[in-house]
Amino acid sequence: MERKGILGRKLGMTQVFTKEGKLIPVTVVEVKPNVVTQIKTVETDGYDAIQLGFDTKREKLSNKAQKGHLAKANTAPKRFMKEIRGVDVSKYSLGQELTVEVFEEGEMVDVSGVSKGKGFQGVIKRYNQSRGPMGHGSQYHRGVGSLGTMRPMRVFKGKKLPGHMGHEAVTMQNLEVVAVMPDENVILIKGNVPGPKKSLVIIKSAIKKPNVKMAKQELVSYEALEAKENDADVNNANDDENASQEVSE
Repeated sequence: MERKGILGRKLGMTQVFTKEGKLIPVTVVEVKPNVVTQIKTVETDGYDAIQLGFDTKREKLSNKAQKGHLAKANTAPKRFMKEIRGVDVSKYSLGQELTVEVFEEGEMVDVSGVSKGKGFQGVIKRYNQSRGPMGHGSQYHRGVGSLGTMRPMRVFKGKKLPGHMGHEAVTMQNLEVVAVMPDENVILIKGNVPGPKKSLVIIKSAIKKPNVKMAKQELVSYEALEAKENDADVNNANDDENASQEVSE
């Protein structure tokens, strides 16, 4: 299965409407042109992959090794560089630019990112455990509870305890591409994707549903939908008025 992918930046969530009036929650991902900064092949590296660079940064923020690496692709220093494996490397060339049009509406994709950091949290929030009674001298409210049996005289590895929560690699699978907007360098993905606003995300072909393509949905803006509803209300009012005139006659 040939895969494809692109790097982008999560801008946030909004909602769009279909022509039939159906509401679809979407995540807006900004996908500025990606540059192919390296091509890896089975002969030279043991596997096929392309390295993509995203988001240009100032030259003074790059070190000598990064400048030399990107000079081969004849491009400016990039803030993010990631590999996309399993691609057909014969279709790519060093320095080539990939745009949001890599994907089409209706395609299924996997989106990877780093989840929101929650800091140090207790077991109730971190693992959804239940709290103890809050009154009657319970003395056990939001604590960990039992740490194990008596005989080993130690806490087993893997015991769920308070600790750092979030800020870890997460992949959401089988998400639908609702719309692709080349003029605005934006792609709309149905549902939510990992990470806070302005975080880096990696969009790849869905590994579990590589050949599935959903039916294309015609979208309208909220204003257009509202105008359509107003027109319908006006038409209904006119029909009611005509009907009342006929009854009176």
